[in-house]
Amino acid sequence: MEIALSPLEFARRARRLYAGREAVVDGALRFSYAEFLDRCDRWSAALQALGIAQGDRVAYIAPNTHTHLEGYYAVPQIGAVLVPINYRLQPDDFDYIINHSGAKIVCVHPDYLAAIDSIRDRLPHVTHFVALEGSAPGSIEAGWIDYESALAAHGPDFHRPDIAETDLITINYTSGTTARPKGVMITHRNAYLNVMGTLAHHHLTPADRYLWTLPMFHANGWTFTWINTARGMAHVCLRRVEPALIFRLIKEESITMFCAAPTVLIGIANAPAELRASAPRGVRLFTAGAPPAAATIELVERDLGWELTHVYGLTETSPLITICEPIPEHSGLDTADLARIKARQGVELVSSGELRVIDAVGQEVPPNGETLGEITVRGNVVMKGYYKDTAATDAAIRNGWFHSGDAAVVHPDGYVEIRDRFKDVIISGGENISSVEVEGCLLRHPAVQEAAVVGMPHERWGESPHAFVILRHGATATEDELKQHIRDRLARFKTPQWVTFVEELPKTATGKVQKFILRAGRSAISRQ
Repeated sequence: MEIALSPLEFARRARRLYAGREAVVDGALRFSYAEFLDRCDRWSAALQALGIAQGDRVAYIAPNTHTHLEGYYAVPQIGAVLVPINYRLQPDDFDYIINHSGAKIVCVHPDYLAAIDSIRDRLPHVTHFVALEGSAPGSIEAGWIDYESALAAHGPDFHRPDIAETDLITINYTSGTTARPKGVMITHRNAYLNVMGTLAHHHLTPADRYLWTLPMFHANGWTFTWINTARGMAHVCLRRVEPALIFRLIKEESITMFCAAPTVLIGIANAPAELRASAPRGVRLFTAGAPPAAATIELVERDLGWELTHVYGLTETSPLITICEPIPEHSGLDTADLARIKARQGVELVSSGELRVIDAVGQEVPPNGETLGEITVRGNVVMKGYYKDTAATDAAIRNGWFHSGDAAVVHPDGYVEIRDRFKDVIISGGENISSVEVEGCLLRHPAVQEAAVVGMPHERWGESPHAFVILRHGATATEDELKQHIRDRLARFKTPQWVTFVEELPKTATGKVQKFILRAGRSAISRQ
């Protein structure tokens, strides 16, 4: 008899094989896999008692907590659809996503109860509001259901419906920086194959311990919400991303693996020397979300002795498409050359389907490391579509191929390297300039901690690069010095016309720089 390809199979297996192993660490709380999955079952029973049926949507607004993680099992195993929401959004965004998804229940961390209370009268289709991890003063009287009380009131028995692998497991809303967020429909099959593809390329065992530096809401934590359970690993929750806390937990909890966007890596690589000196070596990590600079990779691997793997994907692809997989030919490279290769997006995962980089007329670009094209994908990790948005789905998936919007080249060895988002490619005097390339060059200057480069209008060239730079603490550099640094290493036309020193860069909750804000001139306050 065939069984649907679903991450729920990993929970069944973990219950049998890893019942006594530590599953979740969240501050002082520690649960074995038996205890963790029992809590998930009790919440499933409670959800059904609250009227949630197969196909209904349940929204979560919470940081990386044990109660948030429980939702990735309790909701889908009753055939319902999880809607993880970026908790850093504004109430108006919560309003739109909850209503657009049609969520019947909203589960909220105590820090965000007030935000939801401010829009409750605009959520007519929500039948119940659940306060996770205790309640704010007066919340129960205001109609909030206490999560722990609901668990205590129900046993672990619930109705398990038949679930098809094409059924939705989550709807993940994109960041919506230029338009309304779009709901990416991920199926049980999508998620399962992303898990299996990751495990095929990255060896993990029950002895591994995973630190939740990546937001769970971000593409289902790159499916590590299920990967860790599949291998019987410990989920160590992290509620706020602070370098000092990360280093402490890595040491105290014997962390062996975590995931992080490049901006988080920059914070780690530039942490105080005493933190870096005390860090255990041999930690493995995935980075994605934006192309990491080779200089950042070099710092992490050389100074900390950690093993970094670069992966690439989008929410719409479940999310991973490629991995910068090391091959024997890389073993003889020095640290700097290896870092440059690791900055590439790499090759297809065995489960991700087919990737092509195509030109404007739909032909594959030659593998010469120079010709720019768009990354397109087809296969079993591509989303079912955008929820209630046929037009956006048809625009993104054409002739069976998902179009990423990422501009890339293919190297002779088949490794793909993103040069930019097409919308971020700077066209200056007819020449294409990769903002990613210029940023990477700036990050090799010893005074530069972070950099973002955007195209700005220029009377002669149409547009020209404008660099926004954060300097390392205590370091100094001038605009002319940084321009000369670029001229010495890149073609002269790639040199920024302007350099602005800033205290911070505008970013999304997942660490991506919001370049549209920089283009609009609403950057952080200049240090000059």
